[in-house]
Amino acid sequence: MERRLLQLAILLAGLVPVFAGGAGVVLGARTFGDWPGAAADSHVRYLSGLLLAIGLAYWASVPAIERRGEIVRVLTLIVMVGGLARLAGLLVAGDPGPTMRWALVMELGVAPVIGLWQARVAQARLVGGPRGRMRGFQGLDAVPRRR
Repeated sequence: MERRLLQLAILLAGLVPVFAGGAGVVLGARTFGDWPGAAADSHVRYLSGLLLAIGLAYWASVPAIERRGEIVRVLTLIVMVGGLARLAGLLVAGDPGPTMRWALVMELGVAPVIGLWQARVAQARLVGGPRGRMRGFQGLDAVPRRR
């Protein structure tokens, strides 16, 4: 059940980078208001492509989520580093508004929780297996007894 909830959480959370990244790729800097020029627009489209790819990579990890720890950890680290950069921008340049504050919650709140949750699900599968036993472990009944 916990595995299914994690899969659902990743699918739902993945909507944010996929749709926001897709919008940025298609609309460029106009996504955020007035067009600032070709250089800024190009940069927004590039970063939006990265955001889109991060969301798609999270989604790709869903079917075998308990075996995708390395991918989820790397993606989570990338998202958190981006969130820390956004937080630094907030401190230096000021409040970017509610949309970017929501992004900070996703980057520094939701993403780390998903990363930790994936580790928990992976550990439970490794130790517990589908029937609550270590995979390949036959239990004490398999140990030969001396008579």
